[in-house]
Amino acid sequence: MEIIRSLKRFEPLPSSVLTIGSYDGIHRGHHEILSAVVNHAHARSVPSVLVTFDPHPRHILDPNADKLSLIMSMDQKMGIVESLGIDLVYVINFTEAFSKTTAQDFLDQSVVPFFNPKYLIIGYDHHFGNQREGSPQFLDEYCMHHSIGLEIIQPVSDDGHSISSSRIRQLIQDGFVRRANFELGSVFGFIATVIHGAGRGKELNFPTANVVPVEKNQLMPKPGVYFTRGRIIGLQAYGMCNFGTRPTFDEHELVLEIHFFHDELDNLYGKEIRVEFLERIRDEKKFPSPEELKSQLQKDKLRCLELQGKYE
Repeated sequence: MEIIRSLKRFEPLPSSVLTIGSYDGIHRGHHEILSAVVNHAHARSVPSVLVTFDPHPRHILDPNADKLSLIMSMDQKMGIVESLGIDLVYVINFTEAFSKTTAQDFLDQSVVPFFNPKYLIIGYDHHFGNQREGSPQFLDEYCMHHSIGLEIIQPVSDDGHSISSSRIRQLIQDGFVRRANFELGSVFGFIATVIHGAGRGKELNFPTANVVPVEKNQLMPKPGVYFTRGRIIGLQAYGMCNFGTRPTFDEHELVLEIHFFHDELDNLYGKEIRVEFLERIRDEKKFPSPEELKSQLQKDKLRCLELQGKYE
């Protein structure tokens, strides 16, 4: 898969099948769209193209609001896009000036002259261009005028709810990571750097790796204990993590610390690992003493080891 961020030296394609979108957290609904793009492109023997944006448009359009937490980093998204078979991704630098581009000008200046789409596929709720004027209705007229085929992909539902990035974000924030993983079609997780911690886990005979996400706007799950999987230096290791403030020790700063069930993982400081949240075990709780916390951690570990068989 080829990824481009500028069209200055790009040789226009004679034809393509194309989709447009921010794709914040590529979920099963997005899979439907991207798979349709790939299938139609194969049928026509032309390249499949995704046009997307970085940073997320909300980070530019709502500068005074809280930053939108990202379900996936751009690198994660590109990995999934490539696995689905897309040939070419054009990543547009989304700026305040670009946000004022009309839908018509965007297609006329940045899409059609370079990618010559013969077939365009978008999600049912997708909008683009200044004031979100590039609606499915707008595209219907535009594509008809330019002899471009258009397909609108309807929502994918789960348990009576339409799958969407906003719904998945809320599921993760509420701790329902297993349901979020199902709707994503992949496991929620991120790349993180191992840092030095306070050594609380080691004192309890549960040594942990304290980590911070590489993506500064990374979405985090609801505080609590989770069954997790880590991928590092060629190894896959299961474990359990606590995301919270460690109330038993009267601390207040949110910390993510992981205890791996793998003896060979040692001296991880400064290394990057992928942390994946498989299932939620329990809420974070203040215990009367470190010994009672240790007893609960032993129960948590047994529960995680029981779950591990489902994922191996």
